Amino acid sequence: MCLNHFQYDSADLELDRHPTAGAQYHWSYFLAPRGRRFISFFQGWVTVFSWSALVCIAPYFIGTQIQGLVVLAHPDYELVRWRGTLLMWAVAIIPILINIFARRVLGGIEVAAGIMHVVFLPVTIAVFVILAPRNPDSFVWDTFVGGLSGWKDSGVVYSVGLLGVITPLAGLDGVIHMAEEVKNAKVVIPRSMILGTLINGTLAFAYLIAILYCMGDYTEAVLSPTGYPIITIAYQATGSKAATYVLMAMGMLPGWIALFNGLASVTRLTWAFARDNGLPFSDFFARVDPTYKIPLRALFLVASCMFALSFIQIGSTAAFNAILSLSTLGLYISYLIPLVFLVFKRFTTPQDIPRGTFSLGKWGLPMNLLSILFATYFVIFLPFPSALPVTAENMNYAGPVLGFVMLFACGDWIVRGRHKWEGPTMRPYAREE
Repeated sequence: MCLNHFQYDSADLELDRHPTAGAQYHWSYFLAPRGRRFISFFQGWVTVFSWSALVCIAPYFIGTQIQGLVVLAHPDYELVRWRGTLLMWAVAIIPILINIFARRVLGGIEVAAGIMHVVFLPVTIAVFVILAPRNPDSFVWDTFVGGLSGWKDSGVVYSVGLLGVITPLAGLDGVIHMAEEVKNAKVVIPRSMILGTLINGTLAFAYLIAILYCMGDYTEAVLSPTGYPIITIAYQATGSKAATYVLMAMGMLPGWIALFNGLASVTRLTWAFARDNGLPFSDFFARVDPTYKIPLRALFLVASCMFALSFIQIGSTAAFNAILSLSTLGLYISYLIPLVFLVFKRFTTPQDIPRGTFSLGKWGLPMNLLSILFATYFVIFLPFPSALPVTAENMNYAGPVLGFVMLFACGDWIVRGRHKWEGPTMRPYAREE
């Protein structure tokens, strides 16, 4: 949440001056003391790739959870990876079509999803609390379960397990990438980020505590044949397969609708990076379709990347999970870079930091320093393998893949970027066809 406060602060600094879909790489360009062209170009690549991986998360989890529910209904059903990939495609198709043909109703759909989220999650918590047998207080507050992963050090076990906790809050910058299409962005966007963090953080904590009290035998949940402990926990709590289907649908539906705006966000980010000549064939991808008034080519590029990445799941679930963890790792790096520059500027030339509508005031510097601490901590442990001994199947490939992306960005800078990249521009929706 400290990192989210940094984003509120940074978003407000730039939104007051010029709403932009580029977000992080724009911040780095204006905050970096030197080398700003290369730094912003490098960060643009990391951010775009991380977001392209992030939008794979919802189709993957929803598709494979559907498979898990099939296993619950038919225990003899075999979990085959290529079927999960087909389900991913099915989950992603409608959000893509909505982004193309029904952009005007996207806001209403998102409001409906938000209402479902704040209603369905408390209902789910209530069902667990009322129906499930209770674990003792000592299990929830005093018991540390370790050793299942092979890691011996409790600190490492805790740190490696943070991926699932911090990933839901990793894409908070998504709303910033819509800034060029939001009225009164300098007020609306920071406010939505604050409310999103407070609401989701509170609900997530309440849900976590409820699950710990109501999960029953944790080993049975962890070893669930469905592939998802939460499905087994819901079934143990209700004793009804039909009720389990409903509870899982109440979680999947808002997540699926959130993909609608997630696609819109990464499309605008990709388009902005192309508009600034960050991508190969930038002129092609920076075009805005005159009929639909959206960056259609950028959307097709993002969708193509999503479908291409889904093929990895057929060959190796571990490799695909690495792509998913890469999204969180890359995004936290994208937050860390401008954050370091902002703190540096606070110490060296604080008078050059513009003051926007929203400001953390005297708490700005302490929150920024705390954010650097947490972001560095996350970046260190996110590439760790989830289990020992490390094999080709359970290896966390996030670090090597991100390293490849960084090397590619550096190579693209040498070959093309240093000649064409002049930094972020402020041209709204340029290059219409």
